[in-house]
Amino acid sequence: MREVGVGLLGLGTVGAGVADVLLRNGDLLAERVGLRLVLRRVAELSAERRRTMPAENHTDIFFEASVGGGIPLIRSVRDGLVADRIHSMYGILNGTCNYILTSMEHTGQSFDEALQAAQSAGYAEADPALDIDGLDTAHKAVVLASLAFGQPVPLEAVSVEGISRLAATDVEYAHDLGYCIRLLAVVLDAGKEIEVRVHPALVPSGHILASVDGVFNALLIDSDGAGEVLLYGRGAGREPTASAVVGNLADAARNLAAGDKCRVPLLLNANPRPIRHIGETVSRYYMRLTLLDRPGVFGEIGAVLGRHGISIASLLQKEDCAGAQVPVIIITHQAPERAFRQAIAEIDAMPIVGDATVRMRIVDEA
Repeated sequence: MREVGVGLLGLGTVGAGVADVLLRNGDLLAERVGLRLVLRRVAELSAERRRTMPAENHTDIFFEASVGGGIPLIRSVRDGLVADRIHSMYGILNGTCNYILTSMEHTGQSFDEALQAAQSAGYAEADPALDIDGLDTAHKAVVLASLAFGQPVPLEAVSVEGISRLAATDVEYAHDLGYCIRLLAVVLDAGKEIEVRVHPALVPSGHILASVDGVFNALLIDSDGAGEVLLYGRGAGREPTASAVVGNLADAARNLAAGDKCRVPLLLNANPRPIRHIGETVSRYYMRLTLLDRPGVFGEIGAVLGRHGISIASLLQKEDCAGAQVPVIIITHQAPERAFRQAIAEIDAMPIVGDATVRMRIVDEA
């Protein structure tokens, strides 16, 4: 049987998992692929060596494990839905953040307590900034958006907000209002533009994404042909990620066996659309204000919002909140992000406001 050599750069968690799968399931893969994948070389990454990836020979580049670990997200978007126009994608793509948020939801822990628990369980790095600041999710959103719309999406065009300012009271208030909080990657077809953003959002408790718990990932895709498609599973870890990597190796081997390559080019859109500026996006908003407990403050806040064209849908203040300053929750109707930011800046400068206002988008349409 013909053999295909495999070289492995790096022998960390995922690399070691790939090696294990190749050694353990080599015979099974050979039967299914028609070629034997043989692990020939392993190189540990070092500070002295630099890795390069030339694409000069017009060969295939596979990266299934880059988004969603063992969930076949890349394959589904690039191949499975190739005949569809994708309207939207809403993704929970970072297991660390989802573990923290659902821990806060289930246990009432503070953000710091939930983060420490995630680190103790091995789900968060000692320096978790890449995860909790939303950057890891943003990188994944860029990959998905580029595939969905067939054009490069620069990372710097993506608005990114993390979860580090989230308080246990926000999770509690969201629950009282019938929502849960998730860090979402949002990719939308906006007509002449496309939207790509990452931020925490209030999701209705009955929505399918609200049931994504712990370190699990999910991507909800809406397209004109297939309609709504949900992809769900383990987004990281040794075995799931290794499964995706070895699956790509099998694809490469099949192409070699057939004398074929680059069967599905990555980016083909000859007329790329601009990325909509975050200020032009429209949403409903959750606001948590810390206000001086005195008559007339609601009127002052409402006047500021009104000047910026923002109307209040509902307002919540719990009766047992005693003290000179009390938390007040406001839910707005839809408003442009630019106007909302201007209103927040004006409100936070008012003497009746204590801490900086916490605000999150409400995603009803996902």
